[in-house]
Amino acid sequence: MLRAGGVALGSGALSGVASADEPTTLTVLSYNDVQTAAAEDGDFPRLVTLIEERRAAADGPVVVVGGGDQVGPHALGPVSQWRAPVDVLNHVEPDADVIGNHEFDYGFDEVSAFTEASEFPWLATNVVDESGESFDGTESHEIVERGGVRVGLIGLVDEGATYGKTNIDFEAEGVTVADYTEVGPETARTLKEEEGVDAVVALAHTGVPDAEALAEADADDHIDVVVAGDDEIRYPPAETSGTVVTEGVARARYLGELELTVEDGEVVDWDGRLIGVTDDVPKDPTASEIVASYRDEAKLDTVVATTETPLDARFSTNYHRESNYGNLVTDAMRERTGADVAITNAGGIRSDGVYGPGEITGGDVFNTLPFANTLVTVELTGAELVEALASQVVTMESDTGQNFGAEISQQVSGVRFEWVPHEDVEERIRDVYVGGEPLDPEATYAVAVNSFIADGGSGYPLADEPALEETDELLATTVVEYLDAEGTVAPPVGGEGRMQRVDRDLADAEVTTDGNGKVVCRFDAPADVESVAGDATTVWTKGTGRVEADGAVFDESDGTLVVRVDDGELSDLVEGAEDGETAPLDLYVGYESAEYDRVYFEHSRLNADVEATVREDGRRGRVEAGSAL
Repeated sequence: MLRAGGVALGSGALSGVASADEPTTLTVLSYNDVQTAAAEDGDFPRLVTLIEERRAAADGPVVVVGGGDQVGPHALGPVSQWRAPVDVLNHVEPDADVIGNHEFDYGFDEVSAFTEASEFPWLATNVVDESGESFDGTESHEIVERGGVRVGLIGLVDEGATYGKTNIDFEAEGVTVADYTEVGPETARTLKEEEGVDAVVALAHTGVPDAEALAEADADDHIDVVVAGDDEIRYPPAETSGTVVTEGVARARYLGELELTVEDGEVVDWDGRLIGVTDDVPKDPTASEIVASYRDEAKLDTVVATTETPLDARFSTNYHRESNYGNLVTDAMRERTGADVAITNAGGIRSDGVYGPGEITGGDVFNTLPFANTLVTVELTGAELVEALASQVVTMESDTGQNFGAEISQQVSGVRFEWVPHEDVEERIRDVYVGGEPLDPEATYAVAVNSFIADGGSGYPLADEPALEETDELLATTVVEYLDAEGTVAPPVGGEGRMQRVDRDLADAEVTTDGNGKVVCRFDAPADVESVAGDATTVWTKGTGRVEADGAVFDESDGTLVVRVDDGELSDLVEGAEDGETAPLDLYVGYESAEYDRVYFEHSRLNADVEATVREDGRRGRVEAGSAL
């Protein structure tokens, strides 16, 4: 790309130049959060084809822009870092992209390396150095002139996608992340009033809610379009406070297309859509060749194991509940280190896909674990372990919870606990068992984590904890070797009860089991119960054993909840206990709440601690539980 006088002249420039005061259709093509697709010879090359097709079909000048998070994370990241996506994007010739949180995946210093290798500018309008200028390797803005239309491009990022999602010490680097709602409108004003641009497009790696906040903060309507990234949602073009906001999910699944009518130096109308990247779109040969060559070099297509069940690497699962793939990853970590407990952050499991049943390749593993994270074992007291687990609970009442629902945001092995996703509770992590034994707050435990967590990433309070072992082994390599040794895997799809969500408590209950008939529990239900789900009622051991209840009935007239469990199944659950011995169990009941709105969960959840006494002499007790807590 050639530049003259600060104006970019790209390959999409038209040979004919229209007068700026005549109506002109300016097409803005956008993509965001390519991430794991950058290492796959699939949707990314198809996206490249779609860009070229829509660029050629446009009735007027075209600009192509990105919404950040393009160079990571992806399966090639640990072996070739940012090179594959940058090579493909150089082939695309976009007009600008914005620095997102994953542009820092390879460290602060690598930003200047990939920006230098990029044949297009990376914008960071509100990320400035001590002189107030954009930090090394980035630019404050870009002005593109096409077909008589001058387009100003700015790049913005919020604190959530910088301080909240990276391990970069921006203060130590002499860099400040300024308020995007102030810097964005002010820069847009300068571009329109002093630089004479006709349209301003903000590339905002902030997520849609913050992109809308940016539009609302732009009181003088200088920002015409916000291309958002970061929260990876499908958001077809829509107008907020006179500004068009759009986002196309992630991983090259959509191309955004906006047609702006520019007249007399301003945008007077618009039309737009998201275009799906489907298998019907042919792959761009050059992009395919680039990706394939890097994959061959890294040997990502070697089969390492077979899975008999689908391995669930979806965000909707891994952020909100125990997943079978999260179990597999953390089991591999614990086996490799011999630790008591293993934890990995939900954000470290990528691709948002499901793998299998069938063959699993090394590339599949690196695609789901694309960061250059290594294994670290830290020593924590029981109290510190609880604090670490609690740091990841996102309450339903928080801003994030309002948008995405309650989150546990991690996957674990060797530990079993309950989590309460609400603000008005004393303990968000409780009833913790390690290796089947109650947690001792003062005892010490070896906890295997990835290096990102060990450095305090994702808000884990571990940066100052002593390390028992540090390896140079990538987490992805650990999992590949674990799978290779297993040969065939079949982690349970329904979960093992490692992380149990609880919204409300029932009274404690005592039951007697002899293997005959039914065990019946009665409770006074909490006031917010409207109905219960009998098919979502289970009894669990403090490990991973469970039985489904025969049914649960709620009597709205007197607020009574009755649960029935087959006594034979309950006896099998506590097998090993002698006559007269007791076994601690947990009862969980799904219910409809008059108070809680759920996202990603089918039901709210009740919990009762149950003490089961084993009788072998035929005596069986009917249970009357007390009032709800």
